[in-house]
Amino acid sequence: MNYSKILDELSAASLFELYRLKIAIGQQLDDPVRNKAIARQVKVGQEITWFDMDQNKLIEATIIKVRRTRVSVKNKCDGEIWNVSFYCLNLGNVEVAIDTKSFQKGISRNELKVGDQVGFVCRGEKDVYGEVIKLNPKRAVVHLYDGEKWNVRYRSLFRVIDGQKVIPEEERLSYQNSNVPLPMSTSFSKDGINWADEEVVDV
Repeated sequence: MNYSKILDELSAASLFELYRLKIAIGQQLDDPVRNKAIARQVKVGQEITWFDMDQNKLIEATIIKVRRTRVSVKNKCDGEIWNVSFYCLNLGNVEVAIDTKSFQKGISRNELKVGDQVGFVCRGEKDVYGEVIKLNPKRAVVHLYDGEKWNVRYRSLFRVIDGQKVIPEEERLSYQNSNVPLPMSTSFSKDGINWADEEVVDV
């Protein structure tokens, strides 16, 4: 399935059309026949990948318990245990990357995942580079290579091809679990995080 093509077509849909489609998809996700088919494919001890919505990427894990429509998994990266729905499991090793360059400026939230290397123009003067440590609804929190943290609009980001990871795993996880609010004022620094542009935030 070409997710990028589907999103390209949906960009012209109305909110009601998207809502109607969401209801139909939800019914398919809850379909007992589909869920029973997945239940027959999974077992305790099985190594799988599941899609983490917050990080927008696949996580390697091991199944430790199977329920009617969910499984408990233990992540390989941090040892955390999660209770996830069957529909989060990527049993078919499906490619999950989404490319929306054809219809959107910058990088969309769908394209980014925690750990990606990105850059942006700081106050219209110079390019700065860093690593994505959290994905908020309208902005990404980027940890720069010089140690600063910035909250940047997705449309202002560009990819860095040869970047290297510089953020410790424990620090990245601490930011994923935090809640950085969107302010109603112009740019400022809050809790050590800078806001990248000087225009008023449209919440």
